[in-house]
Amino acid sequence: MDVAGRRPLFEQPSTDGPVRRRTVTDPAPRPLRLLLLATEVKPDPACTRFLPDTPTACLDDRPRVRRRAPRPSPGNRPRRAAMEPDDQIMEGPGERRVAEAAERIVAEGRPRLHRTWTSLVATALLGGIDVSVGVMTLLFVKHETGSDLLAGLAFSVGLIALLLGHSELFTEGFLVPVSTVIAGAATWLDLLRLWVTVLVMNLAGGWAFMWIVMRAFPELHSTAAEAGARFVDGGYSLGTFCLTVLGGGVITLMTRMHHGTESMTGKIAASVSAAFVLAGLGLWHSVLDSLIAFAGLHAGGTPYGYADWLGWLGWAVLGNVAGGLLLTTALRLVRSAPVLREGTPATDAGDT
Repeated sequence: MDVAGRRPLFEQPSTDGPVRRRTVTDPAPRPLRLLLLATEVKPDPACTRFLPDTPTACLDDRPRVRRRAPRPSPGNRPRRAAMEPDDQIMEGPGERRVAEAAERIVAEGRPRLHRTWTSLVATALLGGIDVSVGVMTLLFVKHETGSDLLAGLAFSVGLIALLLGHSELFTEGFLVPVSTVIAGAATWLDLLRLWVTVLVMNLAGGWAFMWIVMRAFPELHSTAAEAGARFVDGGYSLGTFCLTVLGGGVITLMTRMHHGTESMTGKIAASVSAAFVLAGLGLWHSVLDSLIAFAGLHAGGTPYGYADWLGWLGWAVLGNVAGGLLLTTALRLVRSAPVLREGTPATDAGDT
């Protein structure tokens, strides 16, 4: 239709019936609107020949008519493929986070289990030294305040150093390495090699560091001897065995929390919490409490000797392994079984 009158400018050809016309009334006050309506009918003409002073950009911004796609008939609708039971289990957002954590665990565990002997020994020695820093602060706060809870909170320095320094602690070798072996990325012999080496080197590094601490702080001698006797002379009963089970479970829970988040703030919070529960509540831990016992032995005048400590160590290791494997690792493996059965991530074995 032209601007001055009401004659149709464009016609839509129809193969099914008569020619369809579009009529617009009262076009004079809105010539641009008229042109836009005309181009909706047939969008390919040279629009500027009707309104030469109108910018082309205005014409390009005209509203588009959206046509809704026809709905498929009920018989032609595509059916969703049926999921396997394991896929249904891992469908929720919470379960997907569990699956991601399991993948991170295996990706970390594979290089840990395939370290060279030199790298493994050095990493385990550093782990013993890192934990010894926490034991030094624990003894100092205990000496100054007499509070076990504050001393346990101070011990978090050691677990934070362990986290940020990427060193190795014996009871951290439950969840990650065992999951890696179950996933088929390492062998049980690799796991045994890791456990024995890390335990021995943790104790060796801690023994040397605590000797330095006792020489540097002679005022801590009485506190160290008293704290060491509390563990070594604690006896072998159901109650003390339960303390060792809880100690192994708490440290493994800390490892689980570390792999449940990518936030460093969350990981540090997990380390602080585990240190408070472990040391503040007096749970038994084979490496931590051995370092306290070493401090007392270096100070002298303790009612126990190395033979007494060695017997206590076997009791503590047994309970720590039971707690770490049964309270946390086994249940985690059950929940992550669908992911672990799929295979291991592509991670090259090597030193870290």
